[in-house]
Amino acid sequence: METQFADLHIHSSFSDGFFTPKEIVNKANEKKLSCIAVTDHDCVDAIPHLFRYASSLEVIPAVELTTELDDKEIHILGYFIDHQEESFVNRLKEFCRAREKRIYRMVEKLNAFGINIDYKEVVTEKREGSVGRLHLAQVLLKRGYVRSISEAFSRYIGNHAPCYVQRFRLLPHEAIRMVKEVGGVTVLAHPYKMNKDELIEKLVKEGIEGIEVYHPDQSSLITEHYLYLARRYSLLVTGGSDCHGIKGKRELGSIKISYEWVKEMKERIKER
Repeated sequence: METQFADLHIHSSFSDGFFTPKEIVNKANEKKLSCIAVTDHDCVDAIPHLFRYASSLEVIPAVELTTELDDKEIHILGYFIDHQEESFVNRLKEFCRAREKRIYRMVEKLNAFGINIDYKEVVTEKREGSVGRLHLAQVLLKRGYVRSISEAFSRYIGNHAPCYVQRFRLLPHEAIRMVKEVGGVTVLAHPYKMNKDELIEKLVKEGIEGIEVYHPDQSSLITEHYLYLARRYSLLVTGGSDCHGIKGKRELGSIKISYEWVKEMKERIKER
């Protein structure tokens, strides 16, 4: 029997990705993936479109929620969620409105910094779904204020840059509860970015069920380290490309995990 693979961390044009749901499904089929999860930020609008275009490809309804703890940004992935549950969807809409206000304030700061861009330009850039800093960075790049997306973050809108505005504050345990209330499995995304492994034990106590062991931005040694921690805390193992559709960077399917890990998530749900 042919080995099956999954990419469980992809972003679409409904979030801060460039690929439409149809393009994602087509590319996943080209890569001969068996299963995908589009984990848009605070947004589940792409999911119905993915189901429409996918035939033999399995689509896991998913989301990525941004939280904060001890001055660390922590991303919580939710898999197998009921993406149509009304109170959950309404809460995500609140997050998206908070995102819009945040970007508007960043534009104001950039204007005060002598950068002449308009909030409407950023909204146009996002096309659909939730707006984020990447859309703002794209406008700065197109207008010639920076030479790269990374420069936009480091010079203007990154966490410690002059035009940064703090996001709406969601705590990890709140995100974990949100995901579990709609039947989802909770996973800590790219833990290496926290650079604070001691928080993992705290997150386990708060109900995190898995950890994203496989990610393109880390070395094999770091991957082995988080695989060890997953075993130590009896956590589910996931992984994915974290694809945003940027050519030559985090290509869809560049990180793929065995479908056996997906089966383990399904078993965890059955055990509840």
